[in-house]
Amino acid sequence: MSIWTVTPTVGDIQARCRETAVENLGIEFLEVGDDFLKARMPVDSRTVQPARILHGGASVVLAETLGSVAASHCLRKEGQLVVGLDINANHIRSVTSGWVLGTSRPQHIGGSTQVWEIRIETEEGKLVCISRITMAVINAR
Repeated sequence: MSIWTVTPTVGDIQARCRETAVENLGIEFLEVGDDFLKARMPVDSRTVQPARILHGGASVVLAETLGSVAASHCLRKEGQLVVGLDINANHIRSVTSGWVLGTSRPQHIGGSTQVWEIRIETEEGKLVCISRITMAVINAR
């Protein structure tokens, strides 16, 4: 059973992210499942720190992007939107090249808050970062 109140499409999400940090970091949405959203981000000059490993902040941008976009498609009432309330990230392993893939899944979808877990892995499936974001559901102004 699908969690989405408005079913997202990869094309619509990608179009909405034009001319944002998402596009500038090279984040590409890959898949929408019944209970997850998946995207990838390159490990290149846009996303590495001076030591030439994936910047933890770039991982957090990927995590927040996945959590925010997913949460916005699970709103229960017209005229609501979601905003980030809290995010944390544990950086498990370094990456120097290729792509990292993030998958966002809900832990809680409520009327006033949502909690999403985002796993970021290498192309080989090794855990790079685990993140959790809490979203506040508010009325649009």
